[in-house]
Amino acid sequence: MEKTIAAVATGNAAGGIGVIRISGEKAIEIADKVFKAADGSSLLNLDGYRAKFGNIVSDGRMLDNAVALVFRAPKSYTGENVCELSVHGGLFIVEKTLEAVLNAGAVPAEPGEFTKRAFLNGKMDLTQAESVADLISAQGETSVQASFNALQGSLSNKINGILESLMDCSANLAAWVDYPDEEIPDMDDTALVETIIHAARELKSLLVNYDSGQAMVQGIDTAIVGRPNVGKSTLMNLLAGKDKSIVTNIEGTTRDIVEESVRLGSLVLRLSDTAGLRNTRDAVESIGVERAYAKLDEAMLVLAVFDSNRPLIKEDLKLIEHCRGKRAIAVINKIDLTQRADLEVITSAFDKCIFISAKKSKSTKELEEAIKELVGAAEFDTSAPILANQRQKVCCTNAMNYCFEAHTCLIAGVTRDAVNVLVDSAIDELLSLTGRKANIEIVNNIFSRFCVGK
Repeated sequence: MEKTIAAVATGNAAGGIGVIRISGEKAIEIADKVFKAADGSSLLNLDGYRAKFGNIVSDGRMLDNAVALVFRAPKSYTGENVCELSVHGGLFIVEKTLEAVLNAGAVPAEPGEFTKRAFLNGKMDLTQAESVADLISAQGETSVQASFNALQGSLSNKINGILESLMDCSANLAAWVDYPDEEIPDMDDTALVETIIHAARELKSLLVNYDSGQAMVQGIDTAIVGRPNVGKSTLMNLLAGKDKSIVTNIEGTTRDIVEESVRLGSLVLRLSDTAGLRNTRDAVESIGVERAYAKLDEAMLVLAVFDSNRPLIKEDLKLIEHCRGKRAIAVINKIDLTQRADLEVITSAFDKCIFISAKKSKSTKELEEAIKELVGAAEFDTSAPILANQRQKVCCTNAMNYCFEAHTCLIAGVTRDAVNVLVDSAIDELLSLTGRKANIEIVNNIFSRFCVGK
């Protein structure tokens, strides 16, 4: 935090402009060494939220036209002095500008260090900081809206509301336990029970929506499965909009999992095209079949593909059994050909069935609607608080369990000092969730996954 950091804040590709971000106590001073305003003024005298046009100077030579934008602490993204230098977006120009800034006294920023400083300076809590990474990686409208609302504090506000009620409860319990001889009003057990169980239920509601929230923000982990030559790879290519998987009439063409993230309307699917399900003596193909079944078991959504032109065989029936109890859609392919499969066996086993000709079909709207309904996307509220990752889920789960345990102890007549220990444990978990009581290893691990320049 004592050092002034700098990094390229725009993508590593040629573009209209490139932005070098500088943050720290000496940010404006360092920028002033490499930027010369056209009107001859100094950036040191420029107010915050003001910009100047001029040139970047490196080794006594003008390198490029530039715009310098100044933010003064604490009213900046990081809470520190910040200066952003915008130059033409050629990779060489951007790199040379960054080099000049580093030579002037800045040090290279670590991944996520700008957002980390924003967190450490109290500009955002840890859940909001994590939403920045989700917003950057968002691939669909739904994930953008959900991540942005988290950045605006939807989850923070929810957790802080629960925290406030539990901390009031803990303070009252502690006062009653620590000062038994003082004239402190006795707490009503009914009020205690209501406060604690309400907190537990609020946390449970966040956990109930965790899977659907992950699906909307991170994408739906989707396995395309079926016996050989039913049209799995053709379906994969249709959804991907390109020839991602090899398609032939030879059984066993796909021997390993082929993966691709695709956008289907407002949904993002993380597709896995798997090997055809069949008994085989080919050692390599056999490994592919094992991986296909493993992927089927772990995926959030299964697209089980069947060939309407061929009678059902034991591999089809085995697939149907594997899909029971899972979020699965039967995709009945080749409906443009003569029907030979017993479709009633399929339709009676799946809640959702769609009929397509993957080779000819250009529309995936029916599949999109079926997936939305199955994963709950149709009712998904992007403005609602959402747990964004496993770390947040673990903290929330632990806090909920402590609350339920405290409730059970109260009902059983356990002493209030023991109840207070459980309430305080729940509070600690929620403080860790928001980052108000997170150890440095957790903080460093979170920001290490960010891109440099953010």
